[in-house]
Amino acid sequence: MRQERTVIDPGASRESLAKAGRVVVKVGSSSLTTPQGTIDGDRVDALVDVLARRRLAGAQVVLVSSGAIAAGLGPLGLTARPRDLATQQAAASVGQGVLVARYTSSFARYGLRVGQVLLTADDMIRRSHHRNAQRTLVRLLELGIVPVVNENDTVATDEIRFGDNDRLAALVSHLVHAEGLVLLSDVDALYDGDPRRPGARRLSEVRGPADLEGVELGRSGRVGTGGMITKVQAARIATGAGVPVVLTAAAHAAAALDGRDDVGTFFHPAGQHPGTRLLWLAHAATGRGRLSLDAGAVEAVVERRKSLLPAGVTGVDGDFAAGDPVDLCGPAGEVVARGLVNFDAGEIPGLLGRSTRDLAAELGPEYERELIHRDDIVVLTP
Repeated sequence: MRQERTVIDPGASRESLAKAGRVVVKVGSSSLTTPQGTIDGDRVDALVDVLARRRLAGAQVVLVSSGAIAAGLGPLGLTARPRDLATQQAAASVGQGVLVARYTSSFARYGLRVGQVLLTADDMIRRSHHRNAQRTLVRLLELGIVPVVNENDTVATDEIRFGDNDRLAALVSHLVHAEGLVLLSDVDALYDGDPRRPGARRLSEVRGPADLEGVELGRSGRVGTGGMITKVQAARIATGAGVPVVLTAAAHAAAALDGRDDVGTFFHPAGQHPGTRLLWLAHAATGRGRLSLDAGAVEAVVERRKSLLPAGVTGVDGDFAAGDPVDLCGPAGEVVARGLVNFDAGEIPGLLGRSTRDLAAELGPEYERELIHRDDIVVLTP
């Protein structure tokens, strides 16, 4: 499948958002719902008005929308976001239908159709699954559909959750080769302190980590799981993959997409974008286990970008299956990399410290392979 992508200049300005042919927009729960947990139809329509205008002007738009759990609170008679996973999943099951139905109705005013895409981190880590998700999203865009993406809260477990839709949006922006990402919330920009306090200064632009030194990042609100911390982390993921980001309030969505410099915070893209699957592995995966490496193996994996062989592994911990992500740890226990393992946890103890040639001679040719191939390893150290 051939995909076109505009090359983003690391020195890109806000005008890149105005010119972007494919954009991802993320909206948080607090921007869509009432304090009682029901969907606010006027807020949904106001957002759709902006996105539909951009879509009808010729751009492709992906909407990453929170709100499923929040939308399910009212119908279930709940007054606050539940803490236990089972009730959260029940609320998501009820609320997701409400949310998508509302988007379907609102976009229909412009003759536009939406397509629901529910993702878990586990879906995206495995090679075939992430390719299928990519193909589906790109094909929806080619057909003129507005994909509405959300985490599949109904089935996701703690181990395979993105944790927040800000991070999901950043990863989706890379997955679909977006040319811009807009993060919408109930805060109009990133400030150097609590914006409710006098003297807090809006950060108009962020070019790198130095611009964030001394910045106080707030926590989450009542119905959402995110907060300014997750938004900044999402911006780092996206900009590290070459995607410019604007963070602002939902009320300023049109101005952000138009590239106006008097709203929000603009995060400049930087660096080369990594392979899509490795980006997911680094930021969406949680290690299902740990492999302890000797110093030589750490050097081979981290410095020389080599595959991980059994001879360099000194220990294994966890219950995982072949194809699962595992953390690779140095002699002091520090996590230095993450990779997709080729063997079940129960098989590995008998392989440790041995060469692949000896293993093949004793156990068969299927054992003459790496514990983790270099193409399935992402280094997590600087």
